Amino acid sequence: AGIPCVQPIGGHAVYLDARTFYPHLSQDEFPAQALAAYLYEDAGVRAMERGIVSAGRDAETGRNHYPALELVRLTIPRRVYTQAHMDLTAESVIAVHDERRSARGLKIVYEPRYLRFFQARFARP
Repeated sequence: AGIPCVQPIGGHAVYLDARTFYPHLSQDEFPAQALAAYLYEDAGVRAMERGIVSAGRDAETGRNHYPALELVRLTIPRRVYTQAHMDLTAESVIAVHDERRSARGLKIVYEPRYLRFFQARFARP
């Protein structure tokens, strides 16, 4: 379906390339976090952001670290999901990809001191 993802796809996870998915969003708009949110809103697909949010901030300056990659991890545990789960996830990724041009980024509205990728809260500006 032309979905930008890291190749080759591994046995543990599929990594979606959020930077290519949303070229119109800067890293300061948290494209991988936005993609994970859109997937959850679309079909309840839970995904993990692996980009600027996970990279955190510099302890001294407070500035964001800017990693080279903005990825969304779709983890695939063994013997847990059915084919219907895989189909729903694929359909959701395609649907979100089809609407990618209208996607908006996010801003942080709450950020804890530690582990922001687990506890931060986001909103669309």
